Parts: sequence; C-alpha cells; structure tokens
Amino acid sequence: MKRTVLLVEDERDTRDVLCRAIERHGLTCLTAGAPEAAMTLARGAMLLDVVVTDVVMGGDDRAGLRLLRDLREAGIRAPVVVITAFADVEKVKIALNEGAAYLLEKPFRAAELIAAVERACQQRGSMREAVDGVLATASLTEKEFAVAQRLLEGMTATEIAARDHNSEKTIRQHITQIYVKCGVANRAELFRKVYLR
Repeated sequence: MKRTVLLVEDERDTRDVLCRAIERHGLTCLTAGAPEAAMTLARGAMLLDVVVTDVVMGGDDRAGLRLLRDLREAGIRAPVVVITAFADVEKVKIALNEGAAYLLEKPFRAAELIAAVERACQQRGSMREAVDGVLATASLTEKEFAVAQRLLEGMTATEIAARDHNSEKTIRQHITQIYVKCGVANRAELFRKVYLR
C-alpha cells in the first residue's frame, strides 16, 4: 500500500510543485491550503504516514504551529515535517515542543523535502526502537519510561495525567526526573536527543 502524505501549504503554486514531487516519488499526496481543511482531511484519512506543513499561512505567522497541536489533540500521531521561510529560534522551539520531527527552511529543493519525508516515514516505523534505545540508557523507572513515551508522542502533562489517572503534579514530577536522567533541560531537547541524533 502506498504511503500517504498530507501537504499543508497556502501558496497554490508551491503546493502544486511539492505535491507533484511527492507523487513522483511514489507516495500519495493529499493537499490542503489551510489548517481547517487539513484537519478535515486528516480526520477522514484511513492512515497518514507524514504531515508536511508550512508555518505561515494566510498571514498568520503561527498557523502551522497550531496545526501541530490540533493534530495531536485529535489523536493523529503521524510525524510532521515543518517548512518555513522564517525559522526563528522561538518557532523552532515551539515546533519541536509540539512534536515536529523535522524542520526545513525555505528555499529548499524538492529532493530535500522527499529526504525529510522518507526519514519521517522511517521514524514512524522505527519510533519505538529509537525511543526505547535512548530511554533504556537513562535508568528510568517503569512509570517514568511510560511518561517519557507519552511525552515523545506529543502529549501534554495534562493529557498524560488524564490518561494515566494521576494528578498533573505527579506527572510533572516524573517529567522533571526524566529530564534530569536523560541529561536534557526540556521536551525540545528530549526530542532532539531521540529523533535528531
């Protein structure tokens, strides 16, 4: 079965060029020009392997970043490749905290996007191994290990607490210990350690 990519880009010409490149690579490409349309497609898709989204859409300089959060809240866990012409440090940090797997700065060649999509597809297939490999060396307790996996799936402390029937304070204490044991300061650094090695 062909892998499916959801491409979210508000500039029609750019969207068409990137879609053709993705399809020439043998992938199915669904396209949306705005986050709302992307969410409709994502909810209706049988399976999404990767989401590629621009950050700035329709004059909103954070539309793509909010889309990452909305996808996670809807339970859509496909890895996300973020594309942007404005890769400032704050936006990169937000993108990583919201679960982006890769970030490409415009201008880029179609081949670079395809390479990022392929890495994201491989990550989806080997995500558990990557997570287990890094976390196994950190001497986490069983509970910390479970919380760390949920963090790396993009869940917030509140979502983890609700899912695991714990208080948010308890989950935040586990998260603090995870960061200490993994030698990172925050979730963005934990993502980098696991996925951007």
